[in-house]
Amino acid sequence: MSLSIPKYQQIARQLGDKLRMGMLTGGDKLPSVRMLSQELGVSISTVQQAYYCLEADGLVEARPQSGYYARTLVERMGDVPRRSAPQAMAHQTPLSDHESIVDRIMHQQREPGWLPFSLSMPAPSLLPVDKLTKAIQQAQRELPNGGIEYERMAGNAALRRQIARYALFWGGQLTDEQIITTEGCTAALVLCLKTITQPGDTVAVESPIYFGILQTILSLGLKVLELPTDPRTGVDLDVLEGYLQQGQLQACLLVPNFSNPLGCCMPNTHKQRLVQLIETYQIPLIEDDLYGDLHFAPDRPLPCKAFDRQGWVLWCGSVSKTLAPGYRVGWVAPGRYYNQLLQVKRYQAGFSPGITQQAVATFLANDRYELHLRRLRQRLKSNCQRYQQTIRAHFPSGTRISEPQGGFTLWVEVDPRVNTLELVNQLAPYKISIMPGSLFSLQPQYTNCMRLSYGLPFDERIAQGLKTIGLLIHQQLTV
Repeated sequence: MSLSIPKYQQIARQLGDKLRMGMLTGGDKLPSVRMLSQELGVSISTVQQAYYCLEADGLVEARPQSGYYARTLVERMGDVPRRSAPQAMAHQTPLSDHESIVDRIMHQQREPGWLPFSLSMPAPSLLPVDKLTKAIQQAQRELPNGGIEYERMAGNAALRRQIARYALFWGGQLTDEQIITTEGCTAALVLCLKTITQPGDTVAVESPIYFGILQTILSLGLKVLELPTDPRTGVDLDVLEGYLQQGQLQACLLVPNFSNPLGCCMPNTHKQRLVQLIETYQIPLIEDDLYGDLHFAPDRPLPCKAFDRQGWVLWCGSVSKTLAPGYRVGWVAPGRYYNQLLQVKRYQAGFSPGITQQAVATFLANDRYELHLRRLRQRLKSNCQRYQQTIRAHFPSGTRISEPQGGFTLWVEVDPRVNTLELVNQLAPYKISIMPGSLFSLQPQYTNCMRLSYGLPFDERIAQGLKTIGLLIHQQLTV
């Protein structure tokens, strides 16, 4: 399998470098697709794909009937200075403090009338509910005795075949016999951690990182090492290599594609180097690829598993963020740890439900999933851009906004004088919930940051909710 960089990505990278270096500034018109095609001697579709990539990266914007224009980069999250490398520690913030805040916000999400910017999932209106209902009915007809019997320990055979088939889209060489199904992606991560670590071991993660991952690691008696992470390219591999050289790590748990909350995507060269590092030091990598299918560029980004030749990558995925959150259908391809992980599942997790897995397999089998994904990605990309525009218009000057290339979360950094944990309380009377940045680390940082989900379709209520958040931030700054 060739992993050479496609021509459109080369063109996008060259133009992107010019934009970042200021050779093209905000508002400048880029060459037309036809003109650039002639100048570079490539097809029109190649140039279009390059412009799509730049648009997904937030570097250019398309104006109807006019063409592509450079966007101002003043507020790009990539301009945020890097923080110093953290030290490995179990935690500084009491876990109970995090849990109480999360519990309160999750309760708000379920209350009628609330605007849950804190909810990290697509709105039900963006999901194929009716088609999934039919898939469930078909699964009951297809499974022996309507699906009431136990499934195989490795999971539903039809689902494992479909996961292996879909892996071909990113060059994966997986077979159904290399995949184990789980009840969602978190369950896959837990099985991986139980398989490859012992209490007291240290696990490296990105920072900021989804609070659920932090809580999961600590609940297993493990220590967390938070690594500085670039909002565009992912975890700092130089810092990671330093800790690997010192022998201070027993595992890595990373989200290379559209991490939550930053939305960054590691370039292929970084993923290759990451896999080389874990092979050299023989430290397993748990790869959370939950968001990989939610890409805004034309092609799905490669997971680290695509570069894995020795089985050190435990690749985890799910349809919880793309298709059916409540079905709890996930999986893991654990590489060299297959037998050990299957035993852990046998004695600590047990069988996975067959009906929901069969239903998802049916949905994947006839390309309905890919059609749904195309529509979902278009809606999320549009949502992302409209949320960003509204934030820029109504939040204080100097606010920094991430430029995700996929997924559905925005990371917003405001004035250091603002405490977003206080903002959670101030928003409660308006029935608006956000996730404060302090939850995404175990160290005292990100107190002036927040995660906002753009999984809710943009409308006037969304716009008014974002305006309200901006107004309350302004008020904090004037007190």
